Amino acid sequence: MEFIFELVFNIVGELFLQLVGELLVDYGLRSTVDGDTARRHPLLSFFGNVLLGAIAGGLSLLVFNVHLLKAPWLRVAMLFVIPPLAGLAMSAFGKWQEKHGGERASLERFWHGLAFALAMGLVRFFFAK
Repeated sequence: MEFIFELVFNIVGELFLQLVGELLVDYGLRSTVDGDTARRHPLLSFFGNVLLGAIAGGLSLLVFNVHLLKAPWLRVAMLFVIPPLAGLAMSAFGKWQEKHGGERASLERFWHGLAFALAMGLVRFFFAK
């Protein structure tokens, strides 16, 4: 029972860490650029989000420099689970923004959110202790 609790707690913690990183980057980008960012080239925006995800992963190592999941096979499995969940959450946030009169940023699309979270997760996977 303790193993299941630890597993769920760590999965939620990893997802929370990546979502906080995405939301902070999203908020930062919204506050520093003009409202025309959603119309920029989608491929450049995608790779920009990958780069920002890698940077966020590196910064997260300054705060949480250990793996939240102890078992190596769970860390690999989470690379397939957490990024799609983060992409879905960011997509839902983007839809909520549009519904309330806002404009959807590039990070608030499924594939961009997934790419950000995957880059962040890969940096944490390879460089955390």
